[in-house]
Amino acid sequence: MSTPPASRKGTAYGRLWRRLPAELAYLVIAFPIALTGFVLVISLFSTGIGTLITFFIGVVLIIGALYVARGFGTLDVMLLEWTGRPAIPRPEWQDARARTGFFGWLRALLGNGHYWLYLLHTMVVDFVIKTVTWVIMVVWVSIALGGLTFWFWNLFTVSGEQSWHLSQWLFPNADFDVRTVDNVLYFVLGVVFTATLPFVTRGLTSLHWLVARGMLSAWKSDALQRQVATLSESRGAAQSAEGHSLRRLERDILDGPQQRLVRMQMDLAAADRQLEADPEKARGLIAEAMQQSKDALDELRALSRGFAPPILLDRGLVAALESAAVRSAVPTRIVDELPTGTALAQEIERNAYFVASEALTNAAKHSGATEVEVRVSLVEATDRAESWLTVVVTDNGMGGAFSIAGHGIAGLQERLRGLGGTLELSSPAGGPTTVTARMPLPTGAQHP
Repeated sequence: MSTPPASRKGTAYGRLWRRLPAELAYLVIAFPIALTGFVLVISLFSTGIGTLITFFIGVVLIIGALYVARGFGTLDVMLLEWTGRPAIPRPEWQDARARTGFFGWLRALLGNGHYWLYLLHTMVVDFVIKTVTWVIMVVWVSIALGGLTFWFWNLFTVSGEQSWHLSQWLFPNADFDVRTVDNVLYFVLGVVFTATLPFVTRGLTSLHWLVARGMLSAWKSDALQRQVATLSESRGAAQSAEGHSLRRLERDILDGPQQRLVRMQMDLAAADRQLEADPEKARGLIAEAMQQSKDALDELRALSRGFAPPILLDRGLVAALESAAVRSAVPTRIVDELPTGTALAQEIERNAYFVASEALTNAAKHSGATEVEVRVSLVEATDRAESWLTVVVTDNGMGGAFSIAGHGIAGLQERLRGLGGTLELSSPAGGPTTVTARMPLPTGAQHP
């Protein structure tokens, strides 16, 4: 059953009254705060401009004015959010150029447009608007309270002391009791102003919020700059992770299969020389060469786990993880929480498989675990267009794992940073150890 229009209006009016105390408190304290900010900022800035000839003193005072304006602007944004208004995105104050020394920091500070907007807001705009809105609020509240209580304190006035009456001004030729009619008129006026007070406070607060939203909020270009910086960091992380993986693969091949293949070649050469003179010794050397070839093949298979196995390309991520769980030295359970029909990009599947395989290998080698769980799920994002693929690997081992630069977990973190994702490690002493990998899915990922 739909709500009647009148009921909806009543509910909205009730919400206005519920927010009235916070909005009224904001309007009361906003003017003294704005006045204080105006006096401090205009004093610092004007003195700084006047002493620029000394450079150092003038620049220090101007910088002080910018920081003070930033503080008052941030305080105003916080107070507006306290009244129940929507949150205003904060600017990015940190700048990479500030790391290039004092003059780099100075250029970054003076070249940041947000500081100058905050200065203009505190020194001119906010002070003017808050002066006007404070006067309107004080007048409105005074009339509301004065009208509602006029009948009371009018009892204590002596008849004839008042030189002006509202009733005589409205009805100059009427014959009636002036005091009684004044009581009624002022009471009605007080009721009207009291009933409309929530609309007035909401309107005045909304005006301040709109001004703050236009002058004190982050720009769209800030988000683009953050995105560019994030992409640059991700690109560097991806290159670093790829280089690390290639170097480790090269080292593993040199230390493992290549040494066994060299040994096998030497055994076959020795067997060839002993084939006619000592057939039994030759057969022993051939047997050793066959064992070396088998060991080399096993090591190559182990190394290939870092690449996409055929089952991953043919049947998808969950099937590949189930295959890895069967091969794992520790009993492993795969929990599939992906929606039915989910289709993931091959790059996402390959990296998710690699992370899970590496975590399983670490659990088997170092944790002493007797059970491992791999949970795969899809998390819908609330603030971004894409969703997130989450892979959680938990073992019941002894814990105490940590990230070391250039080694397994750190390499996984670099790999995921290259994808714009994250990897978190939780491994308290005594266990359990949990590795949580999150990877953003492209907007084109298909899921119901």
